[in-house]
Amino acid sequence: MALQLLQLGTPEGQVCSVDGACAPVDAPVDATEDDGVWGSALYDSQQLSDVPDAAQLAAAGCGNPTAIAELSAGEAVLDLGSGGGIDCFLAAKQVGPDGAVWGVDMTPDMVQLARHNAEAVGADNVRFRLGEIEDIPFAEDTFDVIISNCVINLSTDKPQVFREAFRVLKPGGRLRVSDMVLTAELPTDERADLEAWAGCVAGALPVEEYLGHIRAAGFSDVRADCAEETRPGITSANVTAVRPA
Repeated sequence: MALQLLQLGTPEGQVCSVDGACAPVDAPVDATEDDGVWGSALYDSQQLSDVPDAAQLAAAGCGNPTAIAELSAGEAVLDLGSGGGIDCFLAAKQVGPDGAVWGVDMTPDMVQLARHNAEAVGADNVRFRLGEIEDIPFAEDTFDVIISNCVINLSTDKPQVFREAFRVLKPGGRLRVSDMVLTAELPTDERADLEAWAGCVAGALPVEEYLGHIRAAGFSDVRADCAEETRPGITSANVTAVRPA
């Protein structure tokens, strides 16, 4: 099933500690990066020094997956739901000219924007492809690392996303995701609220269920490092997992 968007005690393997393509749920609709709550405000200025302005303005994530990806020179990286490309450009700097970074996005306008951004800065090791994260347009065993930033929670078939991620990762490959999760069940009316979708809330799963889908896809060493709740029952999390070698 294609990804669909609307406009507008702790179990074993989960670690929640206080250390946010979506604004945190308490961010106002007209929030900007200057408010320090979402998007490019989640990165430090040194990281963004040579990232295209258009990529920064298009950023709408809830974390910084490249900060937990432990990337090395020469690695192949895939960004699921790459948007304007901000995380791809950060990853490209870490893997260097011998590495490669691909971004996949279901929105033609975003793919076009990201390609333009790559051309603007001469990022030769970054490419963008139109596609759905439930049907990743790459062969099996292609990537060393998969990253994603506040996108998977919006998928209507999250188990399929993780099965696809497992398929295209090489044995021993790493999954590194920033996403929104629930620490308590949302009321039905809140799940139906359009603003909740815009804040990546209504599509979020309980953290235990989210991690369970990753394990069911075949991953090991599955963990979630949860941020401080943005409102009761809702938080962003850095999720890590490994495809067994």
